[in-house]
Amino acid sequence: MLELGLALSSEEHAPLPLVELAVAAEDTGFDFVSISDHFHPWLTDQGHSPFVWSVLGAIAASTTRLRVGTGVTCPTVRIHPAVIAQAAATTSLLLPDRFTFGVGSGEALNEHILADRWAPAAVRLEMLEEAVALIRDLWSGESITHYGKHYTVEDARIFDSPAVDVPIVVSAFGPSAAKVAARCGDGLWMATPDPDIVQEFFESGGAGPIFGQISCCYDRDAAVAAKIAHQFWRTAGVPGQLSQDLPTVAHFETASSKVAVEDMPDLMPCGPDLDPILEQVRKAIEAGVDHLYFHQVGPRQDEFLRIWQTELHDRVVAAADAA
Repeated sequence: MLELGLALSSEEHAPLPLVELAVAAEDTGFDFVSISDHFHPWLTDQGHSPFVWSVLGAIAASTTRLRVGTGVTCPTVRIHPAVIAQAAATTSLLLPDRFTFGVGSGEALNEHILADRWAPAAVRLEMLEEAVALIRDLWSGESITHYGKHYTVEDARIFDSPAVDVPIVVSAFGPSAAKVAARCGDGLWMATPDPDIVQEFFESGGAGPIFGQISCCYDRDAAVAAKIAHQFWRTAGVPGQLSQDLPTVAHFETASSKVAVEDMPDLMPCGPDLDPILEQVRKAIEAGVDHLYFHQVGPRQDEFLRIWQTELHDRVVAAADAA
């Protein structure tokens, strides 16, 4: 069964509006929300990047039904996996049976801030796999000592460990990451649905939910939507591996400087026409996504929630039934 969610973009919204948006998502009938976990936004115009674990606590206190996932946390560089294990365990107790821990190998933009080495992708995936195993060990509630290739933990015990199994869903952008997700994850997370990644995940023995995101900028005026999308999310035009390695907001602004307003409708649906969004829905479902969430770019979240309630939700469900 297809689960439908809303993206809470920590890069575009301050802490309290993120909580309010989660409440609105619950009231609107979404099944879940995904919230990003970064130290920096990609662009100065985005303007925000609150500490996600504080926001998660507020969301837990403000909602009753909504499921919540980190989309995604990097548990390897900026914050030690033992500390993230404690944070995620506490969050799972505040969101009983409602929390999904999405993890990934991260981006230099957020992870290099303590002057740690930004390792090649293969090493970062190795670090991620060790971190996930260590987090699972710590969630046992037992005293853990671990001398690994990348991490050391001595006599660490999480006393408030998860009361239920918390799914760890692993992000993947390529086949190597999909193999790692299959080995150590309870599902697959994709920023952009990709059937080849899903196939690699399952062929490598993976199982569990498949999360995928659709970005769009709904507005009643297509030209306005394109301008909003360009202001807040022109980084959609920055190629994948480059976005993993650029270290500063200034670099992202330079890398995206050649992306024009006119390019934005080719990068995401912009404007009042829902057909391009539904085409993305169809492709995501065909790729194997069963947890599909929508990222409305920019500040006009009310516009998207309105069209979701009045028209888009039913058309998405119909498209899913027809797939």
